[in-house]
Amino acid sequence: MGNCGSCGSGAGPFAEGQELVEFVYQAHGGGLRNQPISSEGLQTRCLGCGGDFVLKTFVGKCPHCEGVNAVSPPRCNDAENIQFAGKGYRLPEE
Repeated sequence: MGNCGSCGSGAGPFAEGQELVEFVYQAHGGGLRNQPISSEGLQTRCLGCGGDFVLKTFVGKCPHCEGVNAVSPPRCNDAENIQFAGKGYRLPEE
């Protein structure tokens, strides 16, 4: 994944915060964002509100506060790698 064509923006799969969320959202022409994370997703706690939820796709929203969270494929084996875009962040489609 480190040599994917989506990495040309400067951000990449090891970015943090909003930069990582936007990278994953746009990666592979947007085809990655809604793909399911293997193993039924990652159990996590939202960095925005502290609510527990399961991140089931590479980009997802907390069901409690709708905060946007993401993880990149090379780092999706550990919930500690999930990044939060920040309070008030909205995906481009909204």
